[in-house]
Amino acid sequence: MALVTQFCVGLDNKPGELTRFCAALRTKNVNIEALFVSSDDEEDCAWLNFVATPPEPAEQALIDGGYKYFTEPVLAVPADNRPGEIEQIAGKLAEAGVNISYVYGSSRSGTKSTLVLSADDMAAAAKALGQA
Repeated sequence: MALVTQFCVGLDNKPGELTRFCAALRTKNVNIEALFVSSDDEEDCAWLNFVATPPEPAEQALIDGGYKYFTEPVLAVPADNRPGEIEQIAGKLAEAGVNISYVYGSSRSGTKSTLVLSADDMAAAAKALGQA
């Protein structure tokens, strides 16, 4: 598990915007490790949260592309890709009194996945999951 930087970007909610965004990252040779996009059909803006490697060129791609964004720390938690794994992780956080703000996942090939999560107390979350 690692504390990583998540980028939060507002995109116009129209066809082609995700393509344009991904192309901006590709030109800097940035890989998207995990991605979450949310929008409402009635809204003009879609929110995109992502973790990328390497993060410095990702940030430069956002700057060069004129994107409005902010960053925040999140935990990248390795997880077995099996039933009950998220329950076990959530249980450890609940036991420690940590509230999960949000979580999204990225499946890797094979038996491992990565969960990206934010919590009300990131230090306590890291400790509860074995990282102090």
